[in-house]
Amino acid sequence: MEIVSITTSEGYELTRLRHSVVKLLEPLGGIAAFISPGDRVLLKPNMLAAKDPDKAVTTHPALVQIVAELVKEAGGIVSIGDSPGIGGFSRVADKCGFSQAARKSGAALVEFKDGVELQGSGTFRSIRLARPYYEADKIINLPKLKTHEMMTMTCAVKNLFGAVIGAEKAAWHMKAGSSRELFAKLLLEIYQLKKPTLNIVDAIIAMEGNGPGSGDPIKLGLLIAGANPVAVDVIAGALSGIPTNLLYIEHEAVRMGIRGAVIEDIQLCGTPIETISKARFKLPSGLDVQFGMPAFLAKALKSHLTSYPKADPDTCIVCGICRDACPPGAITIQNSALSVDNARCIRCWCCRELCPHDAMLTTRSLLLKVLMLLSGRNTS
Repeated sequence: MEIVSITTSEGYELTRLRHSVVKLLEPLGGIAAFISPGDRVLLKPNMLAAKDPDKAVTTHPALVQIVAELVKEAGGIVSIGDSPGIGGFSRVADKCGFSQAARKSGAALVEFKDGVELQGSGTFRSIRLARPYYEADKIINLPKLKTHEMMTMTCAVKNLFGAVIGAEKAAWHMKAGSSRELFAKLLLEIYQLKKPTLNIVDAIIAMEGNGPGSGDPIKLGLLIAGANPVAVDVIAGALSGIPTNLLYIEHEAVRMGIRGAVIEDIQLCGTPIETISKARFKLPSGLDVQFGMPAFLAKALKSHLTSYPKADPDTCIVCGICRDACPPGAITIQNSALSVDNARCIRCWCCRELCPHDAMLTTRSLLLKVLMLLSGRNTS
């Protein structure tokens, strides 16, 4: 059985949050069960973009600071690192509060710049990961629970994509991003190349709607932890009310025979799950319809069953960030306005994820709107 611990936490006030984190880890053996004196420990939070912590885009710095302090108390040598999706590392770290968390805890801030080429044993034979990530003795994964326009949910497994350096993420979106199932396989193979020692999910204030960068904060008041990120994600998905058929990473983990993907094989501890008020997250507007229709029919109707990005002329300032980040180069600027080539678009939604002004909308065909209405999904 894979063990996953859950506890409640009302907010990010340091004293109370520290108590909650200690309580969360107690059923797992405490921090000393994962960290030995002298271990070089990398904390891997979500550092997507330079956003205020209250926007719920990134892991809250209070949690990062407390985990860093606990690791130091256990004798570990702590660093905090990631590869932001947009913006310089220092600016993102400052804006998100990680610079202050590092100073207060005595941890080092590490930018992911240099990589190590690793040989995979699955579909992807060569994957380059950040050297500080790969060479750390232990990884503590600190994801924020959010919806995700491409993968429906981003949590423990998806957060490890940050181990891919900066601009190389776009290349992987081009190689694997045209299929949610293939991208899920990539994420799981990254996880298997360097498994985190411990995963602690910031689900105190999570994100629903058009995550991971443009959604709405939603209070869950929870922390979730476990050694297996797949099992942690299964529980996170259940607590956020996301339909299991839309959890692509978990479905792919079952096909790959990876432990932790079946809820019956997970032992819960800490706060009894039946006492927790479960949410029903509003889902991203960019998700395609999943009706289990025959493959030949789905292929024939693909263009009519797919959402595409579209710039909002009222909020788009034509900064070019989405154009520069678009893996297939489907976005251009024409006559001082954004233009999206739907034929080239792979619907990775990097444009919406990285837009600093939340100016990318979704557009759907009439057929897609009707089918989503029939399925009970939001069509706005």
